[in-house]
Amino acid sequence: MVAFVNWSRNQSAAPAEVRTPASAAEVAQAVRDAARGGRRVRMVGSGHSFTGVALTDGIMLRPTALTGVLDVGDGWIKVAAGTPLHVLNDELDRRGLALANMGDITAQTIAGAVQTGTHGTGERIAAGLADQVVGLELVLADGSITTVREGDEGEAGDLFDAARVGLGALGVVTAVTLRVEPSFLLRGRRAPMRFSRVLESLDELTGQADHLDFYWLPHTDACLVKRNDRSPGPAAPPSSFRRWLDNEFLENTLFGAACALGARIPRVIPAINAISAKVLGSSECVDTSYKIFATVRRVRFLEMEYAIPREHLGQALREVRDLVERSGRPIGFPIEVRVAPPADAWLSTAYGRASAYIACHVYRPTPDPAYFEGVEEIMVRLRGRPHWGKLHTRDADYLGTVYPRFAEFVALRDRLDPHGLFANDYLDRVLGAPPGR
Repeated sequence: MVAFVNWSRNQSAAPAEVRTPASAAEVAQAVRDAARGGRRVRMVGSGHSFTGVALTDGIMLRPTALTGVLDVGDGWIKVAAGTPLHVLNDELDRRGLALANMGDITAQTIAGAVQTGTHGTGERIAAGLADQVVGLELVLADGSITTVREGDEGEAGDLFDAARVGLGALGVVTAVTLRVEPSFLLRGRRAPMRFSRVLESLDELTGQADHLDFYWLPHTDACLVKRNDRSPGPAAPPSSFRRWLDNEFLENTLFGAACALGARIPRVIPAINAISAKVLGSSECVDTSYKIFATVRRVRFLEMEYAIPREHLGQALREVRDLVERSGRPIGFPIEVRVAPPADAWLSTAYGRASAYIACHVYRPTPDPAYFEGVEEIMVRLRGRPHWGKLHTRDADYLGTVYPRFAEFVALRDRLDPHGLFANDYLDRVLGAPPGR
């Protein structure tokens, strides 16, 4: 019987057993039981990955009881692995604290988001959640519970750097310790800009804002550019009506209706995008950081995202635009662009290089593999690295050429889990099968 279906409803699993552990000790017991029974074991999060990274046919661990703040110190907070990001934000805000940077979706569990390399945007501020991790508690394949921390040396240091974006392949994460700072305000500004103008001013745009995010509407010359910068205040949050209008009605209800219309009559999609481009408007507000970072996404979609060297962003965008125009394919979803500074987690998509992210989406009821295939060909030519939780076709042979520490990660996985207790079909593809399987 199917026990798990992800948010986009393109991945499902029918494990032999489902457990809801409430402690690291209970996770360790599940791992030992799986080993004795010849089963595999995985912990799933909230299902916001589009790949099969969390699936298992063995023992599936649901972390709904493994939640909450475990400890707080000077500049750090320790939370249980299953804590949703929106709950973490509320807990931090209650304590006058905040994450320095985060993505725009807050439904994920903290462990799932960290393990798959979830990131925000900004060239100057650590973009990835993994870059803000200072400690991890894991259950290893032998059933032992270990904690690795920033500053560890030797194998512990390697495990810390590898496991921060570990895909669940090195162990089951049961708690995450994050670097935090005093809460702060962000000034969020949205404004339309011509796509051609964006291409001419990429360095200026990405260099001036603390956090830059922009969306290009295919079949048009229109972008919506979002700049978020730290502000001394005072706070000037949007009114309840404005928040509803932007976050619920325009970005979800109306957009969902446009997607549904485009699914029924694909030829009208360019016209819909043209109308959307004409009504793009400017807005500005100052609010608590996580309220500016986060958005509401109710229209279900499929997504592919690649990280490319920052210096190739302009070329990549021009080639994607040419692909859309040449193919004649009606693309209804905006293409999203973000940036990040170099990171040091071994499998971070920004490892060792300033990066730009290009994310392509399609409406869930109308998958378009050919569109993703065409974009992926461009990204691969530019030595792109696919987001671990988003759709792609890359395998270990390719990934080993774009991640300098890839071979070391796989060697560490092979030492810690030689029989593939934590493996699944997705990990066998992107990492290669463990030696004992």
